[in-house]
Amino acid sequence: MTLVPALEPRLGQGTWYFGEDPRKQAAEVAALRLGLDLGMTLIDTAEMYGNGGAETVVGKAIQGRRDDVFIVSKVLPHHASRAGTLSACEASLRRLQTDRIDLYLLHWRGSIPLEQTLQAFQKLQQQGKIAHWGVSNFDVDDLDELLGLAGGSDVAANQVLYNLARRGVEWDLLPWCKRHDVSVMAYSPIDQGRILANPALVRVAARHKATPTQIALAWVLRAGTIAIPRTSTPEHVRENHGALQVQLTAQDVADLDAAFPPPARKQPLEMI
Repeated sequence: MTLVPALEPRLGQGTWYFGEDPRKQAAEVAALRLGLDLGMTLIDTAEMYGNGGAETVVGKAIQGRRDDVFIVSKVLPHHASRAGTLSACEASLRRLQTDRIDLYLLHWRGSIPLEQTLQAFQKLQQQGKIAHWGVSNFDVDDLDELLGLAGGSDVAANQVLYNLARRGVEWDLLPWCKRHDVSVMAYSPIDQGRILANPALVRVAARHKATPTQIALAWVLRAGTIAIPRTSTPEHVRENHGALQVQLTAQDVADLDAAFPPPARKQPLEMI
């Protein structure tokens, strides 16, 4: 099952670190609303972010426009038993002030058997409380195990760390997801800003009269991956949106490959 058509445009908004400081809530809400105005209608959040505070921020931001938004949230691994997942989803729905989550993910692999989490996801779908379910930080072995479970092939998305500096997933995980029609969502698509001073990235940005952030996002987006950068300032929201106007050339991609080489072998799945 693929979610790419439902998730257009592929540039969304992340909320990691949102909801941690009440003094910043108004700015965070305003940033999300501006993103929605610009067409970045996918908002990614999680019960972990701000201990539920990020979901509360999202709930405020989407008031009056719920039907225009595609909400992604996540259940923590230690909540991911059958009963625990159902309870966690109910709590997320209350904080989000909505009756449904469009895509509900297992945040990362924990000790609770996947079968229990999957049963809960299926129950939530039957109840109309989630539309789709997926996973986050799953490598190929995890996905193979998931597909072996009843209903496991309904996995809609896998959210992973992916950016110019962290390309290990290109070796086998991205091809696996493509073969099985599973959408890939890239978190930290600009590597939390660490890559933005790279000389090659700066040169490519200058060619396009763009910013390094816009080039880094355009690079992630170019292959159909969904990117969910986080920002709480209007200037950066507009900057992120500008990435949709960038069309990288073959020379751009070659220059970026030279500066950020693709993997030459299988690598352990990176997480932050």
